[in-house]
Amino acid sequence: MALSSTLDRFLADMEYPATRDDLLREAARDGLPAEDRAALRDLPEQSYSAAWLIRYRLARTALADALTPASRLAA
Repeated sequence: MALSSTLDRFLADMEYPATRDDLLREAARDGLPAEDRAALRDLPEQSYSAAWLIRYRLARTALADALTPASRLAA
């Protein structure tokens, strides 16, 4: 998943540190699209100190999804 410009802007404007619940609450308040909120919901529950850490986690998840063989997805 490529980071949408809306989510990227949201992360840049967010105050840190922030937990996953803080991110989800503010995302709903700001009216982020459902797919952006879903990406945030999939983050590990922890406190994030900066936007780069969230971008890193999202990129790792996207890479892992891309490298998962289709046969494992069907199982």
